[in-house]
Amino acid sequence: MTPIHPKIFSGPISFLKSAPQLQFLPDPTVPEIAFAGRSNVGKSSLINALTGRNGLARTSNTPGRTQELNFFDIGDPLIFRICDMPGYGFAKAPPKVVQKWRYLINDYLRGRQVLKRTFVLIDSRHGIKNTDEDVLDMLDKAAVSYRIVMTKADKVKTAALEATKAKVMAEAKKHPAAHPDLIVTSSEKKQGIDELRLAVLEAVQI
Repeated sequence: MTPIHPKIFSGPISFLKSAPQLQFLPDPTVPEIAFAGRSNVGKSSLINALTGRNGLARTSNTPGRTQELNFFDIGDPLIFRICDMPGYGFAKAPPKVVQKWRYLINDYLRGRQVLKRTFVLIDSRHGIKNTDEDVLDMLDKAAVSYRIVMTKADKVKTAALEATKAKVMAEAKKHPAAHPDLIVTSSEKKQGIDELRLAVLEAVQI
């Protein structure tokens, strides 16, 4: 395969569709990269920074706003897709709705053959929480390759950030499906975005 140049993110990128259930998933014709994380971890903001589009993924201050799998086409002709997943953990929604989202996330991650890698987002202010551990364990059991991305690094002082980073890296080493290196990012400051782009393109070409 010819290497994909990072300039791909400067080219055509468009929202494809939202899938509230598995039967609405797009045809599995190209590689997919998924972004997962707790509600309000900054997932949509990071996808916007990654693609250089301010309004591509909808952002909200209300946890649990993203309730479906949202797919974005990268490249024309199409090269790969990004999947923005519903936030897990706390959500301002009825328990039955939250459970439905969880089933959707689990079923997609476990059964999607074109899924090349999942990027699991961890808030730099909080580190790995129990809800994150549940998802990491599920990914391990499903043998889904994933890489941890720390978000909102600009919201934490340097010493605290380094301490949290060390804890997250130590925890990641316990998980067999986790990539050994993590990426530290800030959507606002564009920190780590170039590194994340290269990591996405590397995963697409596996």
